[in-house]
Amino acid sequence: MFARVKVQIPPLDARSLISHSMFDIVLYQPEIPPNTGNILRLAVNTGCRVHLVRPIGFRLTDKALARAGLDYADIEVATVHGTWEDCVTYFAGRRMFAFSTKGGMAHSEARYQPGDALLFGPETRGLPDEVLGAFPESQRLRVPMREGSRSLNLSNTVAVAVYEAWRQQDYSGAVLR
Repeated sequence: MFARVKVQIPPLDARSLISHSMFDIVLYQPEIPPNTGNILRLAVNTGCRVHLVRPIGFRLTDKALARAGLDYADIEVATVHGTWEDCVTYFAGRRMFAFSTKGGMAHSEARYQPGDALLFGPETRGLPDEVLGAFPESQRLRVPMREGSRSLNLSNTVAVAVYEAWRQQDYSGAVLR
């Protein structure tokens, strides 16, 4: 089961928005509203769709997301899936990459294609082993960090991954001036 969440935010010139979705961002059980708000803003600016997998660690209200810093167009960018199994069914037949500090391949080594889904775990614990283990090694990615570093902030990791995937598509749909 999934539902659309409509976020009410002040209008932005629609000509500057990408008219199609290049990638899907999947947040598995997100916990921190500002991270999700930042990721929703990223999605609006890069033409991605966002999928949230329950349980979610906060209420999905306009007020909560507005506090997270959203100030872009009145646009539906998020789909909420009741369970991980619902999400897997929704993406059946599509390629998905799982991002984790346990990933064995750098995010920049993957060859992304339009329609790919990018999966990220919750902020405090990452993707559970049973979810990560379902992905082939070539689809378990990590963003490189210096030795001894624990992890990056979730919204930063999503931004790094989305921009690398979009770069590989020559920033299709972007306004480059």
